[in-house]
Amino acid sequence: MTKAISLFLFLAMIVQLIRPLGLPGLKRRGDFWKLAVVAFALWSLTLLLRP
Repeated sequence: MTKAISLFLFLAMIVQLIRPLGLPGLKRRGDFWKLAVVAFALWSLTLLLRP
């Protein structure tokens, strides 16, 4: 599951750099770092909740 989340968010960051997604808070190309923060938070949460 961790690999799937990281792959999805990595692809979203690449798409954001090429063409902004247009979602609230992701209107500019430079906002790809916000996706990186979300990816790190989800990855950390997944590792903490894993038994």
